[in-house]
Amino acid sequence: MKNSRRLSRRWPRPGAEVNEATNLQSDGADGPDLTTDRILARIGQLTKTLRDSMRELGLDKHVEQAAEAVPDARDRLKYVANMTEQAAERVLTAIDIAKPLQEQLQADAAALDTRWEHWYAAPIEREEVRTLMNDTRAFLTSVPDATSATNQKLLEIMMAQDFQDLTGQVIKKIMDMVYIIEQQLLTVLVENIAPERREQFAQTAAALAAEPGATGTPEHLLNGPQINPEGRADVVQDQSDVDDLLASLGF
Repeated sequence: MKNSRRLSRRWPRPGAEVNEATNLQSDGADGPDLTTDRILARIGQLTKTLRDSMRELGLDKHVEQAAEAVPDARDRLKYVANMTEQAAERVLTAIDIAKPLQEQLQADAAALDTRWEHWYAAPIEREEVRTLMNDTRAFLTSVPDATSATNQKLLEIMMAQDFQDLTGQVIKKIMDMVYIIEQQLLTVLVENIAPERREQFAQTAAALAAEPGATGTPEHLLNGPQINPEGRADVVQDQSDVDDLLASLGF
């Protein structure tokens, strides 16, 4: 019962309900069963909220029709992550090639400028040559500044690609998290409810849903992405199976 006490203290809503759950743990033989029912009811409510949130990810009728070629939301997110990664790699590769070229151009221009300074120490008195030297030196003097600015822009482009690494990790974690949490919560519900107690648990879940702050099911939302069974026979096969399972448990 230590696990039940720990969960019951963490999950109940603020108010008199906390004391009620605590008393149920210590009052007679029926207390632990009722407390377990409330814990399972909250898990079921959380699972239902998760399903509703998945439905809200733009899966209305128009978007569903437009996305018929993509089987589910996880595949769409994976596609976005892959395309973003490819684009980032192309940009970074171009920067790796261009940046050394710019650095070499800057170094060569600086060396030429030094050589022209040495020549100015012993100039040839010809007006045409002096004019050419002045124009050429002005150009060479401007090249390092231009290449330095180019390098700064290239560095800025490279730093801007940090979003790919961060968003790619987040998208992958969200995909894995949604699938794992949903499957584990459904497994907990199925494994911990005996058939003879299902009706009693359904009543507990209904009472929990009626409490202030409980999350209901929006009727206007459509079914969310399907669960990928990956060839397994021991998991729910699609959205309707998940909804039917939750409905049979009172959600």
